[in-house]
Amino acid sequence: MTNDTDTDIAGLSSAEHATGNLEARLTLVEYGDFECPRCAQAEPLTRHLVDTYGDRLRFVFRHFPDAAAHAHAELAAEASEAAAAQGKFWAMHAALFRQPQHLKEAALTRYAGEIELDMTRYHADMNDHLYLQRVREHHAAAVQLGLRGTPSFFLNDQPVDVSFGLEQLEQAVRAALGDN
Repeated sequence: MTNDTDTDIAGLSSAEHATGNLEARLTLVEYGDFECPRCAQAEPLTRHLVDTYGDRLRFVFRHFPDAAAHAHAELAAEASEAAAAQGKFWAMHAALFRQPQHLKEAALTRYAGEIELDMTRYHADMNDHLYLQRVREHHAAAVQLGLRGTPSFFLNDQPVDVSFGLEQLEQAVRAALGDN
């Protein structure tokens, strides 16, 4: 699914980075930054939610790199898009969040090799900044929504406030599914 003009019934582009049940009535969207410590803390929880409720939940990740605070976040987002072009977004997503303090170009290249990307294509895509526009489009959409920080979550288009702790996210998902 790579056509940006196709949308599904929830209004999400078919090019979204989605996992879980892609037909689920419940959609959790995260606007995240691969260099953000709080996003790295949220990653195991979002993985848990997909593992636990994945038959009833779709999880979507969108880029919201804070270049002012995180010097390598935008490049890491580009690397994840280069991996997505080779069908390995989620493998790169996991690799990037495993060590968010190590996102310089050499580390990104090492992660690309570890997940067995076509390295010639990866280098060409990264050198041409082929996916920078997509990353910036996600960022602009987040700004347009009024988001100021990461991670930011939406559950079926409703914001989920995790400022007082990530447990709020699981509680919101459970409540939406009627699993209280």
